[in-house]
Amino acid sequence: MNGNLFLAGGAEFGGGMAALDLRLLQLSGAFAAESGRQEIVCIVPTAAAFDGNHERAGANGVRWFRKLGVRQVASLPLIDRLSADTPEVVSALRIASLIYLLGGSPGYLAQALAGSRSWQAALQAYGDGAALGGSSAGAMVLGGVFYDPYREQVMPGLGVLPGVCIVPHHTRYGKNWAPRLRAQMPSLILLGIDEQTGVIDDGEDGAWRVYGQGSATVYDEGGMSVYRAGDQFRIIQAG
Repeated sequence: MNGNLFLAGGAEFGGGMAALDLRLLQLSGAFAAESGRQEIVCIVPTAAAFDGNHERAGANGVRWFRKLGVRQVASLPLIDRLSADTPEVVSALRIASLIYLLGGSPGYLAQALAGSRSWQAALQAYGDGAALGGSSAGAMVLGGVFYDPYREQVMPGLGVLPGVCIVPHHTRYGKNWAPRLRAQMPSLILLGIDEQTGVIDDGEDGAWRVYGQGSATVYDEGGMSVYRAGDQFRIIQAG
């Protein structure tokens, strides 16, 4: 049975998304208890290694989850394609109850994870019931495709949410991508997420529920729909 997916729009460890993170810990903690596992949070800072910022980004994540009361949380030394196949990283992901992909370069992150043993382990943990997701670039790569602002082109994602393109930092600059992406790929569903805002698929019958300070915006063939904290919505793909 799959665990829960979550997507966040950025600025994730400033306190504005405490409700989302506490809910994730509630969900992943329940999974850990039911499965006889320990509650283990794995921070994946790969996207921040693009510009050498992975240690600071990972430390921020560890500090935040410890503040929320998590005893076992670690930032994994997964910084490139080579380290994505190291046994210690793979083993850590396989037994995690919550896997959090951080922001940075989505293209760098996707290339490091695609086809790796680490990504396979993360999917296996999710399949067992662990929570899986990310913020900013960490959310973007989970779609079928994503827009890479560094390369200014659309690239294939890891496909956890096929037919969907996640657009983080929506109110700051992500919303400026939407018209171009919709014109380029009209059948694609865009999910814009503001900073300090996230969504979890913990709603009724698997619907997405919004947490945090801002809103989630869905662009599809029916137009644009905006959802705020507490709202639930579904992503209905054409065909």
